[in-house]
Amino acid sequence: MEKKSTKIAYGIALIVVVIALVIAKLTNDGSGFQATGWALFPPVVAIALALISKEVYSSLFLGCLAAALLLANFSPWQMVVNFIGADSSSGVGLINSVTGNVSILIFLVILGIMVDLMNKAGGSAAFGRWATKVVKTRSGAQLMTMLLGVLIFIDDYFNCLTVGAVMRPVTESHKISRAKLAYVIDATAAPVCMLAPVSSWAAAVSTYVPTDFPGSRISMFLSQIPFNYYCILTLVMVIVTSLLNIDYGPMLKHEYNAQVKDDLFTTPERPFAGADDYEEGEKKSSVLDLLLPVIVLIGLCIVGLIWTGGMWDAESDNYHNFIMAFSDASAGVGLCLGSIIAIVFTFVYYWCRGLIGFEKSFESIPNGFIQMISPILILCFAWTLCYLCRDDGLQVGAFVERVMANTGNLAKFLPAVIFIVACFIGFATGTSWGTIGIMVPLVCAVFNWDTQITLLSIGLAASCAGGVCGDHLSPISDTTIMASAGAHCFHLNHVATQLPYGVTVAAVSFVSFILAGLIQNAVICMIIAIVLMIVTLLVIKAIVSKKHAGIFEEMAAADKVLYNK
Repeated sequence: MEKKSTKIAYGIALIVVVIALVIAKLTNDGSGFQATGWALFPPVVAIALALISKEVYSSLFLGCLAAALLLANFSPWQMVVNFIGADSSSGVGLINSVTGNVSILIFLVILGIMVDLMNKAGGSAAFGRWATKVVKTRSGAQLMTMLLGVLIFIDDYFNCLTVGAVMRPVTESHKISRAKLAYVIDATAAPVCMLAPVSSWAAAVSTYVPTDFPGSRISMFLSQIPFNYYCILTLVMVIVTSLLNIDYGPMLKHEYNAQVKDDLFTTPERPFAGADDYEEGEKKSSVLDLLLPVIVLIGLCIVGLIWTGGMWDAESDNYHNFIMAFSDASAGVGLCLGSIIAIVFTFVYYWCRGLIGFEKSFESIPNGFIQMISPILILCFAWTLCYLCRDDGLQVGAFVERVMANTGNLAKFLPAVIFIVACFIGFATGTSWGTIGIMVPLVCAVFNWDTQITLLSIGLAASCAGGVCGDHLSPISDTTIMASAGAHCFHLNHVATQLPYGVTVAAVSFVSFILAGLIQNAVICMIIAIVLMIVTLLVIKAIVSKKHAGIFEEMAAADKVLYNK
């Protein structure tokens, strides 16, 4: 019955999409759809169809087709050209999006290989044995996942896959649903990277600050951190919900099934089937066999990033300047360099330790690639949609900029407005970096650099926080996709369960940005924001506990049985 109703809803949605496109064709005067409200239509199509059908590939594909059709002004041949990216000068389409991100794809494949190799060598199993001894509660397992996510701050992709690989067996032993694991991973990926001065995100975001800005671009990035409420409050939310066992929305169903019914997935979909069968290796492995390759990978990725930024280039302005080299780094290339050297080190290390044979170790290469096929395919479609919607395509940013220019009397609440707008762009396009790239130059143009420096920092924080928030909640976001992959969670389950949590933090962040614009004191505003977040969660807990008292009693009973209380 459910599948039949889903098909009916999907069919109705497709009819609505076709009707909307016909209306667009009939009402357009021939000037095209760039920088108009119709520029937002393709992302809406992709997101809506994905949520209705629970199928990501076709939804993203149809969203891309809609974008290509609008960009081509309904010319069938040009639509195909736009979608494929056959015209290299246009800067849109599949070919251009993949070409522009090929280093990230290589990085993902290498990480997939490394994860499989660590499993085969017994590194993941060793960490699982250690964690089982140390972690005694569900709260502890969630907090350890968060801690590991905070420690791996260098890059969100690396964070998602590594934390997922390490913590899946630990969280499984404590009957934590894959949806909850995916949420904790996602909550400590992009938000942590946005708060870390040394990360691929800091490097990327710093480049969006105008070159004529007084002082270094990295200093501007640092100034927004105390006001970045969404990222900070997301971490607060993870801590509070973990300690107090607060679950609500679809997540409650997933956690109930995991604890009471021993079902980690809830839905029939079982992605990465068989990939969680960890091996002990040819001899007893240790925790170091997991930690050392990860530490080496982080270190080499940092080296790769600063190398691309000109750290050791005598002709570069960043010569022997770590901070500036990091701010000018090429994230994709740097991560690729570091990961390639790290994977070679990992192979040699495991051979020398006798944990895995020569032939068996090379089985990890195709296995790691296979595990990454699904996220890579989704990423390629998501990037294609992003490229079709950005400045070379439908110009979503220009449309939003024009709308923002008419805020009028809302000027004194501009940081809150910036946050909402950035959230919307990030959600629609699935990219926080792209959103920040649109918003930061706009914010720098709005505020006076001499007389409104604090307000400028708040505005930049609102841009970054909104970009992360929209990216965090979007089904077509690459980070959201990678969090699902890292947790081995069905992607749309992760999206559905995470949405209420993210919206809660976004609502509190919105109020906090209003207060920040009025008070303009980092310490006072941060205290108010954290208190407001905790109070909100306590109110939610009281309401949900009363409404679902029976469910929580069953979960408490299952918890007592699990830990023999």
